[in-house]
Amino acid sequence: MMSAGRIIIDDNVQIGPNVMLVTTNHDFDHREVVLHSPIIIKKNAWIGGRAMILPGVTIGENAVVAGGAVVTKDVEPNTIVGGNPAKIIKRLDHKE
Repeated sequence: MMSAGRIIIDDNVQIGPNVMLVTTNHDFDHREVVLHSPIIIKKNAWIGGRAMILPGVTIGENAVVAGGAVVTKDVEPNTIVGGNPAKIIKRLDHKE
């Protein structure tokens, strides 16, 4: 984890091995400047092994990130995403 931008993990989140949570990036116009954006992982989310979550991303409640996915944008609640860049694979019928 590179957490300079803050990482918030809600309850009952599962994170697989070798997951990367990266909250920093360089400004493309001024490469000596480091920018920080938080990563937020909502409750009951699952993050598969070797997934990479990039700065500023929120993983929605009950969402599943497939192993090896590269998440560049927010993940909607109750969805499964995968690939590079991660895209919706399936919407889940979630019952509390």
